[in-house]
Amino acid sequence: MARASARAHGAVLCCDLILWLSLSTGLLWFEGTFTLDLIWLSCFRTVSWAVLDSVSSVVADRSSVPVLRRWVALLCFLPAAYGAVQTLVPGVQRGFTPVPDPGMVVLNAVLATLVHLVWEMAFPSNGSAKRDVKKERKDQEAKALLVRVIHYSRPDIPHLAAAFLFLILAALFESRIPYYVGKVIDVLSGKYMHGKFLWAIGFMSFYSFGSSVFTGLRGGMFMCSLSRLNKRIRHLLFQNLMKQEINFFEENKPGSLTSRLVSDTDKMGRSVAMNVNVLLRSLVKTCAMLVFMVGLSWQLTLLTCVEMPILALLQNYYNIFYQKTSRELQDCKAEIEQLASSAIGAVRTVRSFRAEAQEQKGYEEALNKKLKVQIRKGMHSAVHLLLRRFVTVGLRVAMLLLGHHLISSGQLSSGSLLAFVLYQKDMVTNMRQLVYVYGDILNTVWSAEKVFQLLDRTPKVREAGNLVPEKLKGELAFKNVTFSYPSRPNEKALKSVSLKLSEGKMTALVGPSGGGKSSCISLLQRFYEPQEGEVLLDGVSLHHYQHQYLRKQMAIVSQNPELFSGSVRYNIEYGLHGYTMENIVDAAKKASIDDFVSRSKQGYDTDVGEGGKQLSSGQKQCVALARAFIRHPKILILDEATSYLDANTQHAVQEALSGSSGQTVLVVAHRLQTIEKADHIIFMENGMVMEQGTHGQLMDRRGRYYQLKEKLFTQDSDQQN
Repeated sequence: MARASARAHGAVLCCDLILWLSLSTGLLWFEGTFTLDLIWLSCFRTVSWAVLDSVSSVVADRSSVPVLRRWVALLCFLPAAYGAVQTLVPGVQRGFTPVPDPGMVVLNAVLATLVHLVWEMAFPSNGSAKRDVKKERKDQEAKALLVRVIHYSRPDIPHLAAAFLFLILAALFESRIPYYVGKVIDVLSGKYMHGKFLWAIGFMSFYSFGSSVFTGLRGGMFMCSLSRLNKRIRHLLFQNLMKQEINFFEENKPGSLTSRLVSDTDKMGRSVAMNVNVLLRSLVKTCAMLVFMVGLSWQLTLLTCVEMPILALLQNYYNIFYQKTSRELQDCKAEIEQLASSAIGAVRTVRSFRAEAQEQKGYEEALNKKLKVQIRKGMHSAVHLLLRRFVTVGLRVAMLLLGHHLISSGQLSSGSLLAFVLYQKDMVTNMRQLVYVYGDILNTVWSAEKVFQLLDRTPKVREAGNLVPEKLKGELAFKNVTFSYPSRPNEKALKSVSLKLSEGKMTALVGPSGGGKSSCISLLQRFYEPQEGEVLLDGVSLHHYQHQYLRKQMAIVSQNPELFSGSVRYNIEYGLHGYTMENIVDAAKKASIDDFVSRSKQGYDTDVGEGGKQLSSGQKQCVALARAFIRHPKILILDEATSYLDANTQHAVQEALSGSSGQTVLVVAHRLQTIEKADHIIFMENGMVMEQGTHGQLMDRRGRYYQLKEKLFTQDSDQQN
């Protein structure tokens, strides 16, 4: 396949040389202006393209024809395009004629082939050589992701347009500087002419100043666009994360999600703003400098074109490895962040179980894993740098030898050689950046894939409805509910559970651990959806109610409530607006925390610390109770909410609950005093409702409640006594 393609390319090139020879013999008599030469050349190359395109379909096999036709188009129209650019660039020697130097013919073929190879590497077609299906699909996905990232940048089109304009101007101005540096050297090395020297210095200063101004404007506009894009993506991602079901956060570690929210969104922004900035700047500078370099010396330009594909090939192979190791390092970084976050966040538990050595060992293993990847990456980088230096130095020596020969023969001046060396140095740098940026764009795009996966994820719970009744009774019921946790689909936490919580009554849910009490509470909060049956509120399924309305009507206080870093007041009125200090103090008094807060120097502005660590477990429960009381919910759920309170505080809370008429209260507790005051008791075991009734009725029945009463309540009663 490769040999056949090479033969086809060779045949087309031979035909092209024959056409050039015909042009040379037929136009020896023609002497026209540069514009007439360009018009004639354009017409001739159009005819050549038609002939060579026909030849391509004959000499090449079917799979190679599209690739060969693209190369023919470049081969034919590149000289005419180069001539057109020359007319637009002032200061370039316009020695271009329709009968070119043989070296220009070779240079045209080399450049056309180089551009064609770069294009086919970046955007391979199905008609190319057989490619791995998985790799092809992966490249298509990467391009689709890149298009989507660009789509998110649409609101910044005015900023990006201005940035691209400043970028082009900066690149053009910067490309003129080496040319006038050479002019200054020519004036100083020959017979000094003050006027020419001032003009050369003036132009060099003008282009340097313009390059600095436009570069600064370009950088500012791109950074502005990048900041706006990052803000937009992070806001959308955080907004969607807050909509996910609870099981999603149980399956995904906080450190990993935080890394996606911070690190990966930054890489997404770079793929558009920063990388496109570098890509366009390098492309514009490369094209402009190539025009100047050919105008100075086509021989040296040809030698430079030998260096660029070699360096591009080395850079391409290095980029493949770089992308792989970058993904590995990113995963290692997320793992290290997660280990550190979990160990530091649960330092009390770690210390109480004397697991410091275990955590240190796990953290050290993660660091060693990252170190191995970094060492492997560093070794490959060193080898790549060595090979690149070897190629660069070798060709630089060859260029200087050729330059010395051209100067000796009078074909080139010293200043022009210096200008060419400066151009060539920038040219190699820009070509390397072009190859590197393409690989980096693909790398950052795969970071965008993870962000898009989270952005596109829909919660695995039924979408909340729009039901907002003016009056709510607060009657809850489970109707033949069967439920399994997503992480344990084969284990049924609830088995055909049917129960009822009467409006305005206190219902106690009791039973041994693992009986299904917490599962019932999770379903009431719509953290999960039952596999069978339904949970009803006033006879209507919970998912029909509006989400905000349901949260307003229902409040829960758990055994270990979550507090946020901030003041006591902030935690009591969390999520609310328009509440006065009187409302906060009234709720705090019901929760028996007003005395403690009043004794503090800062009162209700006292900082509770991160996660409420400045408070005791009982004080945290009191703050959580106050947070529930201030909402005046129709349904109040207390899941071991008073387990850390002393007898006096618990009695005060019970009195507050007794005074809340019309409120449906569900209590999960192990204190006999709390259970006895309940209007209705539901005993659960093994995910099923075993018994229901008042305390007296269940004791008279002498069933499972009576049999387990001592295990459930005696220990607590002894502590109270």
